[in-house]
Amino acid sequence: MTDLRIRAGGSADVEAVLAFWAAAAEGVSVSDDPAGVYNLVTRDPEALLLAEGPDGQLVGTVIAGFDGWRCHLYRLAVAPEHRRRGVATALLAAAEQRFAALGGRRADAMVLHDNDLAHRAWHARGYAPQSEWGRWVKPLAR
Repeated sequence: MTDLRIRAGGSADVEAVLAFWAAAAEGVSVSDDPAGVYNLVTRDPEALLLAEGPDGQLVGTVIAGFDGWRCHLYRLAVAPEHRRRGVATALLAAAEQRFAALGGRRADAMVLHDNDLAHRAWHARGYAPQSEWGRWVKPLAR
């Protein structure tokens, strides 16, 4: 996509990002609420990457979190009408540049098992499932 701009999201973007995820992302997470996204952008102001089209319209997102040891990718989402135009590629390139600048050595991505479209997108960027690991989760008390 020509004229695509990648920038860090901030607290002013929280509501727009949540609305975008409701329309463009698969599934929901326990942190997909204003408090969760606000905590993200407050703690790590460079982690939420937004792709905007030439008119400033939000067309894609990815969270590129780095905990000082591992690089984690979440919420790669592209508006359906903008898919297959390089938006995900641009977002992942920006995320990988961020990780390299921070000293990261390997990125991992959270991808739903049944999201075949996402599997193809991640594979196209050089990512592959790691069969020897499983994700274990526990919701924390609020």
